[in-house]
Amino acid sequence: MPHRLTAFAAALPFTLDPFQVQACRALDGGHLVLVCAPTGAGKTVVGEFAVYLALHGGGKCFYTTPIKALSNQKYADLCARHGKDAVGLLTGDQSVNPGAPVVVMTTEVLRNMIYASSTSLIGLTYVVMDEVHFLADRFRGAVWEEVILHLPEDVRLVSLSATVSNAEEFGDWITTVRGDTTVVVDEVRPIPLHQHMMVGPRIYDLFDRRAHPDDGGRRSVVVNPELLSQVRRRLTLDRADSWDRGRGPGGFRPLPRPEVISRLDREGLLPAITFVFSRAGCDAAVAQCLRGGIRLTSDEEAARIRAIVDEHTRDLPRADLEVLGFSQWRLALERGIAAHHAGMLPAFRHTVEDLFVRGLVRAVFATETLALGINMPARTVVLERLVKYNGETHAELTPGEYTQLTGRAGRRGIDVEGHAVVLWQPGVEPAAVAGLASTRTFPLRSSFRPSYNMAVNLIDAVGITRSRALLEMSFAQFQADKSVVGLTRGIERNEAALAELRDRLGGDDSDILDYLRLRAQLTDLERARERQGRQDRRRAAVESLLALRRGDIVAVPGGRRAGLAVVIEPDQSVDEPRPLVVTADAWSGRLSAADFPAPAQVVGRLRLPRHVNHRTGRGRRDLASSLRSTGIPVPRRPKRTKTGGDTREIDALRRRLRQHPARKDPELEKLARVGDRYNRLARELAQQRQKVAATTNSLARTFERIVALLTERGYLTAGSDPETTEAGERLARIYGEADLLVAECLRKRVWAGLSPAELAAVVSAVVYESRIEGGGEVMRGPTEPVRRALAETVRLCDGLRADEVRHKLPPTREPDLGFVAALYTWVNTQSLAEALLAAGGGSRDLSAGDFVRWCRQVIDLLDQIRTCAQDPEIVKTAGRAVAAIRRGVVDVDAV
Repeated sequence: MPHRLTAFAAALPFTLDPFQVQACRALDGGHLVLVCAPTGAGKTVVGEFAVYLALHGGGKCFYTTPIKALSNQKYADLCARHGKDAVGLLTGDQSVNPGAPVVVMTTEVLRNMIYASSTSLIGLTYVVMDEVHFLADRFRGAVWEEVILHLPEDVRLVSLSATVSNAEEFGDWITTVRGDTTVVVDEVRPIPLHQHMMVGPRIYDLFDRRAHPDDGGRRSVVVNPELLSQVRRRLTLDRADSWDRGRGPGGFRPLPRPEVISRLDREGLLPAITFVFSRAGCDAAVAQCLRGGIRLTSDEEAARIRAIVDEHTRDLPRADLEVLGFSQWRLALERGIAAHHAGMLPAFRHTVEDLFVRGLVRAVFATETLALGINMPARTVVLERLVKYNGETHAELTPGEYTQLTGRAGRRGIDVEGHAVVLWQPGVEPAAVAGLASTRTFPLRSSFRPSYNMAVNLIDAVGITRSRALLEMSFAQFQADKSVVGLTRGIERNEAALAELRDRLGGDDSDILDYLRLRAQLTDLERARERQGRQDRRRAAVESLLALRRGDIVAVPGGRRAGLAVVIEPDQSVDEPRPLVVTADAWSGRLSAADFPAPAQVVGRLRLPRHVNHRTGRGRRDLASSLRSTGIPVPRRPKRTKTGGDTREIDALRRRLRQHPARKDPELEKLARVGDRYNRLARELAQQRQKVAATTNSLARTFERIVALLTERGYLTAGSDPETTEAGERLARIYGEADLLVAECLRKRVWAGLSPAELAAVVSAVVYESRIEGGGEVMRGPTEPVRRALAETVRLCDGLRADEVRHKLPPTREPDLGFVAALYTWVNTQSLAEALLAAGGGSRDLSAGDFVRWCRQVIDLLDQIRTCAQDPEIVKTAGRAVAAIRRGVVDVDAV
């Protein structure tokens, strides 16, 4: 080994694995490095070697991570190795020793440094990008590509990724944009992982260990026949038991969680992390284990746990601890049980992590956020279900997600093997689990797309021409261009097949081909007319819903909600109005245009009290009774009107087809079948060409649309070589999903004249996003200035969204008022209990962890406002708002 690598390895408490040696050799030889290896394999050692090279070469190294928790963890690790004077930390809301030769930071901080041309980049020799596969994240992934593309050319990049199946493609791209890159892929787990399923109280191996190797020397994937037999037996017994008890089919009862933990304990499979995929489910699991009398610690361990808990929570106000259920939480920890999810207070979550790593907490119930690189390995990982909510719908786990979760099993240097246990329930097929566990294809897909902030920063830094070139160098375009090659080959094949069919039909000028083209044209016109009819009917339904007023009684013509309904809350959303109603059978919910094949018909009025409580059964029943007592009959369902419009073109085509000479051809039907194939192939060919056109330079087109909108609004100068205006320079310092909306609000002084509490509350509307759709829709501002500022913010957003639609850009997310009351209350009253109560005044309760997270995100935006606002009064108010928010639970454990 090279002498620097030998010296580095000598200081480690373990021997380097072959893939680590290969990657470190390449780095020592001046190459860029991409390392893809399973969770827990030790790929961060390569990043630490980059730190070592920077320190011993008189240079600087930035170590980036995707989340603050990982940055905090890596900061602590590097401080322990190199001393606090040599290591710094930057995470947006924390700055510790930023001038150190080694600085740990979140990836966004480095991106912002690059765009600001920070002097901290001077002397930078290495950048480590941990968890670089985050560039596939649809919300934040673009940041990773921005950093890779814009880092100074002489900086050596060390990219660390989970196992992906297209590592070579990713490495090829890095080589293209940054220079010679060595790709090191290691698929061998350092700790073998054994896969199991728990059926009832028994644990079975998932795979048949007696299966013989295939021709390639690999053991073939064969599901354990004993497991399959037990699953069949259990299904039969459960069906019989459910009928005997009179419950009918579907009477399966899962094994109680305390029994699952006890079984794992008896089998020697603790400590274990059980992934539940629901915050409430995690908390409920802990409560069940407490009620079940589970105790996994000795008295001595419980005493140590109490001391560690007191150390982590000593700075939290006592009153806040009561609100947070501190006593119950600590009791569970003392018994060796805990939950871990984003809804927990950060101080509580970090306490759990500390106790678990020390081996004092032995059963953790967690959501999938725990799998994001946090160093909490266990002997066993348990999956209760193979379905999780992905933010939009409940979806089955992908092989990549399964591997990421089960990668936590097996502690290097402690366990000889790790274990993954899937809890069986009806619908969970062992063969499907085996497929998840054995699939090794997790391609990395770019989520890169230009944003307003990116556009002004790029143009300001390198000009419009170079900006376009940089976008074309992104991994997204690299992958798109490769896909075009496959599409082009398909086009060539289809063109050849189309020419052959055309010859069989007599060539381009044949009567039969002309006839078939006319027939296809007629079919397209008839379908277009029907489609137009559906759109017209929907438009009429939307207009009728927009016209509804509170107290209107409408007749729902069909479906599950057929009958009379009274409007409780109209909805003026132009695109998709969804008025809130209560029906005559006491159902409460929102109707849409889909419920009205004909325009909504107002059949009467009902006088409603000022406050209508439709959320309780009693409130709904009272309204339904009042509705029925009106005696208004339900009108008959209206007949669907025929599609109107001009039919002259269709009629003319029909006449031409009837008179066409090809109708006399005795081979018409046979040739028509060939013609159908010809038309299908022609449509497919047109779609392929369209896809190629859309894929080629797609990012450049989006960028040009953004530039056009920014020029229109005065953030860029007009002309072929635009420059950033003063407003554009301010936009360049605003990072976030609503960057342009924030810039507009500051430029139009919509947020001027507010108190610190009011400014914080209003700013929260462009940051906060409810966990459920429509979560904050009924919230109102607590003061008149807040209501006025929110109304203006929404008005500006509506105008911006209209411009975005006109420019064919994705519209900015609308403000969400669900956090306004909570943050205003927190700043004014300084009471966590009252703030959480104010948040619960909306449609859903807010957890303490979410409260802290959103507070910190508001602080982040307020800090940006302090650096870019033109109005000195807003700058001063933003600073006071930050100070007022950053205290108590929001400030504790921020590092």
